[in-house]
Amino acid sequence: MKDPCLEIHAPNVDVDRVASEIRATLARKKEAGAYADPVVGLAERFNPDALRGSDEFLRYYLESLREMVFVDINDFDIVERRSRFRWLLKRLKHVLWSLLKFYTYRLWSQQNRINGVFLSTIENMENRYRDRLGRLEARLAELEKEQECRKPRT
Repeated sequence: MKDPCLEIHAPNVDVDRVASEIRATLARKKEAGAYADPVVGLAERFNPDALRGSDEFLRYYLESLREMVFVDINDFDIVERRSRFRWLLKRLKHVLWSLLKFYTYRLWSQQNRINGVFLSTIENMENRYRDRLGRLEARLAELEKEQECRKPRT
């Protein structure tokens, strides 16, 4: 079976054999309990494929968007690990960062505004659809109850 997720571009390599060996190794390790760690379980719980179709999917990704929506444009400490000419390299990096910040600050600011607008729009749409779905489900339950009451009793 050809694996669409695994591509190997090398002569004389059997992709199917490599993919089946990987699957066999994963199955063997899973049986041995290698993936029983709670951290692995937590990571799998938030795997997009595992969440798709669940109520947690949108909630989790909206929370992720809220945490990552804005580009960090603040200064940061410049660390130079090389001992030779440390002060000179650190100063040079500081000057370069100042020039880059001057050049990119406006772009970052605009991107932060755009990201904020997108997040607000997505949250607003999600809230509206959740409210609408709640109203429709309540109305459906009401109609089903009315229909149940109209059924002739035998």
